[in-house]
Amino acid sequence: MEAHNVTITKKDEVYIKIDCEPSIAQEICDHFTFLVPGHTFMPAYRKRLWDGKIRLFNIYNRLLYGGLLEHLCKFLYLHQYTVKFGSDFEVSKCNLKTEFIDSLKLPHTVRKYQLDAINHALSNQKTLLVSPTASGKSLVIYILVRYLKLKTLILVPTISLVTQMFQDFRSYGWDAANNCHTVYAGRDKGSELPVVISTWQSLYKMPQKYFEQYQMVIGDEAHGFKSKSLTSIMTKCINAKYRIGATGTLDGTLTHKLVLEGLFGKVFKVTSTKKLIDAKHLSPFEINALVLKHPDSICFDLRKSNYQEELEYLISSKARNVFIKNLVLDLDTNTLLLFRFVEKHGRLLYNMIKEKTDVSNRKTFFVYGGTDSDTREQIRHIVESEKNAIIVASYGVFSVGVDIRNLHNIVFASPTKSRIRNLQSIGRGLRKSAKKDVATLYDIADNLSYKEKKNYTLDHFEERVEIYKDEKFPLRTYSIALKT
Repeated sequence: MEAHNVTITKKDEVYIKIDCEPSIAQEICDHFTFLVPGHTFMPAYRKRLWDGKIRLFNIYNRLLYGGLLEHLCKFLYLHQYTVKFGSDFEVSKCNLKTEFIDSLKLPHTVRKYQLDAINHALSNQKTLLVSPTASGKSLVIYILVRYLKLKTLILVPTISLVTQMFQDFRSYGWDAANNCHTVYAGRDKGSELPVVISTWQSLYKMPQKYFEQYQMVIGDEAHGFKSKSLTSIMTKCINAKYRIGATGTLDGTLTHKLVLEGLFGKVFKVTSTKKLIDAKHLSPFEINALVLKHPDSICFDLRKSNYQEELEYLISSKARNVFIKNLVLDLDTNTLLLFRFVEKHGRLLYNMIKEKTDVSNRKTFFVYGGTDSDTREQIRHIVESEKNAIIVASYGVFSVGVDIRNLHNIVFASPTKSRIRNLQSIGRGLRKSAKKDVATLYDIADNLSYKEKKNYTLDHFEERVEIYKDEKFPLRTYSIALKT
């Protein structure tokens, strides 16, 4: 009888248990151990309270996220270990019948890539669907909910997205009021209705008993689920056989990808922005990179500055802010100006722009974390009917979940190197509208290099350029001498 080096069993819908010799367990642990990106800047690491590593396999209780089963099997195969499965991990292929789709009487045609994503999710039960902004992720989620008829928890990061998901379900022709319970800002968390749509902030302190009722958990904007609060929710959903994540993008690191695959399942790339643009599902898009060359005297003064000092200079630079103001005012169509720092930069830019638009009666709005969701929705509706409105908004508020079809221009006023934030922000301008021919991103970069030393934010700009190339966005770069 053949001896097995490793036995794998299903503990619950969250974890698999791995029985093996201690030496093999250590190998598995090492394989699923990663340095966290940016760990050197984290207080716990600096205080020597943490080694900067994340360990996805618990060597003491021998538990591993179930979504990493395929990765585990590949590792064991390559190391020629024999494996015995103590639980049934089989999944059956599924093809959603057109009769069911027809029965929903949807106001939209289900696109092929959406149907492929639905069938993949049904067949695999656990998956992470990666599909760009405006690809119709809410329709995919809706059809899964209607087809499976399970007690379902849908998690989203913001109140506005709770409302949006509810409204989307209603727009698809469902009696959402009698089927969906929305949870946010202190609302009752319990419901007998089959679907609960909630912000994760509203639920993460709930006991495990609360989550055991759910047979399916869906995480929208799933890239955020690497945080401890979100992972705690996912690990409490021990009976959720179906675990579906949906996101527009990942941050590009293996660690991020594996954490999410562990919680939800293997990545399935649904489609790409370029394919959607080519198919005319999204607006044509182009990028103008404006590289501001700062005076040599400034470059000399900042040659020894750290990243924070460089940022402080950029957001306070009068010449740079005047350039941004003039750029926005020269764009005579609807424009979204995105910033990072509310008081230090955003409000300053808004006041500079508003001083001019008050004279011309051009509608100008300021949106940040303190702007309530109703006001944001009002602004969105107003801009949809305008031709040359300006929204000055923080990345954190307007990079996720706010869709304005009638948006022509996006301006990056603050440097960022976040792949997720970058692509999400671009997604704000990709929705098609009869009122626009093309959407344009103006990416403002800063050349503060001195001799051979390249400045931090210029490095970050070059990282963004690589993202643009990966996404196959048309890109033109202009070098502009910034005058003080």
